[in-house]
Amino acid sequence: MYDLLIKGGTVVDPAQGVNGPANVAFVNGKVASVATGISEDDATEVLDATGLIVTPGLIDLHVHNFWGVSHYGIDPDVTNIGNGVTTAVDAGSSGAATFDAFRRYVIERADTRLYALLNISLTGMISDDIGELEDLRHADVDQAVRVGRQNRDRIVGIKARLSQDITRQHDVESLKRAIEAAEAIDGFVMIHVGKTHTPLESLIEMLRLGDVVTHSFHGHAEGILDDAGKVKEAFREHQRRGIVFDVGHGAGSFSFDVAERAMADGFRPGNISSDLHLYNIEGPVFDQVTTISKLMWLGMSLYDVIGLTTVETAKTMGVHDRLGTLKAGAVGDATIARIDEGSFKLTDSYGRSVTSRKRLTHIATVKSGQMYKPWLRGT
Repeated sequence: MYDLLIKGGTVVDPAQGVNGPANVAFVNGKVASVATGISEDDATEVLDATGLIVTPGLIDLHVHNFWGVSHYGIDPDVTNIGNGVTTAVDAGSSGAATFDAFRRYVIERADTRLYALLNISLTGMISDDIGELEDLRHADVDQAVRVGRQNRDRIVGIKARLSQDITRQHDVESLKRAIEAAEAIDGFVMIHVGKTHTPLESLIEMLRLGDVVTHSFHGHAEGILDDAGKVKEAFREHQRRGIVFDVGHGAGSFSFDVAERAMADGFRPGNISSDLHLYNIEGPVFDQVTTISKLMWLGMSLYDVIGLTTVETAKTMGVHDRLGTLKAGAVGDATIARIDEGSFKLTDSYGRSVTSRKRLTHIATVKSGQMYKPWLRGT
């Protein structure tokens, strides 16, 4: 007997190459079967997904959920699992001196499955007035490694924000320390870029296979385009060698103009994330499905965008054996969504708005084989 059956939907699971009608059954918190002939009589609970899209639970690689401590922090459940993101990675809101509180008071209490990138700065992202890496004494490798190793079940890597207002002239040294810490805990590095003191090409040259450049399509100085609006060859080479160029939309880091030019030049993102935080939740980001809709407006297929927020994200995190897929035996997470057709306004971080004929709309969420019902939180 299955605990839950989602019937009649179109299953989109790039991890398995699945893109068509199927039913999805869950038992004991895991995916039990994806097939067309599963009977309703074999399930305790049934969700009719006729006309809807069923995907693995969406994963957002870049959010800020250290509510009450980081000035960026927002509630993890309203913004993530409540909008179809079953798993999220907090990208550097906490550092070695603050992670224990983040774990105890946020991660362990959230319905969303939360992971973290530990900020190489001890403090994390506390204040908007003082850059966390202005003083290099905060970039303490030993402390980051200690906390990273103690919490390896939740910490998947190290974050370094390298914009000049955060690091001053310390971006290269900050990145060196971030890489050193990441290697010691066997994690990846994510770098925040835009208006860096050091040319972006030089910073990315330091990165390793599987490391992530977030805000890749920003419209500030030190970006991926040359003066002619073409992607610089160095970034193509870095993408080919395995550097992940992530969207990381944010309040000031996603430009339709840059993304259009880059994609017209054959350069697509390697991951889609929202960088959802206090200053963009009411726009222009709103949520991950809105970010996905913007990439669809840019010409990417539903199948491709789902892959870049499920299986590919799980690979970057090193959890693709259990998350980011609906294969039998995987963690029983699923997102049910609908493609609406009409006229929808989408706005980037710089105020440019476009009208899209399609939008992805979240309908329901399954977490660990159970329908997520926010009205039952805490019961």
